[in-house]
Amino acid sequence: MPWIEGMPSKRLIFVDDLEVWVIEKKRIKNVNLRVQPDGRIEVSVPYATPDEHVEDIVREKHDWLLKAQKRTENTPMARAMSATPSEVREWRKVVEAFVPALVEQWEPILGVKAGQLAYRKMKSRWGSCQPSTGRICINVVLALYPPECLEYVVVHELVHLLVPGHGPEFRAIMDRVMPDWKKRRAKLRS
Repeated sequence: MPWIEGMPSKRLIFVDDLEVWVIEKKRIKNVNLRVQPDGRIEVSVPYATPDEHVEDIVREKHDWLLKAQKRTENTPMARAMSATPSEVREWRKVVEAFVPALVEQWEPILGVKAGQLAYRKMKSRWGSCQPSTGRICINVVLALYPPECLEYVVVHELVHLLVPGHGPEFRAIMDRVMPDWKKRRAKLRS
């Protein structure tokens, strides 16, 4: 991939038995190592970081990386990464069946009114909200998680109609209306 000013560069390297995607970014100072929900290993590094340095870090964290990959194998998100269009349609039907009732239940509690509801498979978000229009989009992959996770995401997005960010005011509202929201969110991260 050619380098474009301000755009990250991405390349694949092999470290022993591991495939590692190296992402060079201009505006970072530290090396960040993570295992994506599909098991892919990514290392974000500042531009011009030598591969040898990345290889040393990956070797140092080799056992942790293998364990993290193993944990991702049987997660709902891993299943979603390889889903067929038919599976996604089924998930959409499930989510579409429950979300309107949840929105209707929570609107009076929060004193908000949602706009259009949308549903799609998203890679990095559980939901999104456009406070200016009230449009809320919910990730259909939530059909693979316990129902309380779907309710958490719906409430989370409805709260964004009151508070756009995730600061103290947002957290205070979540604490007040859904005291166990952090436990529900944690289920989405496991």
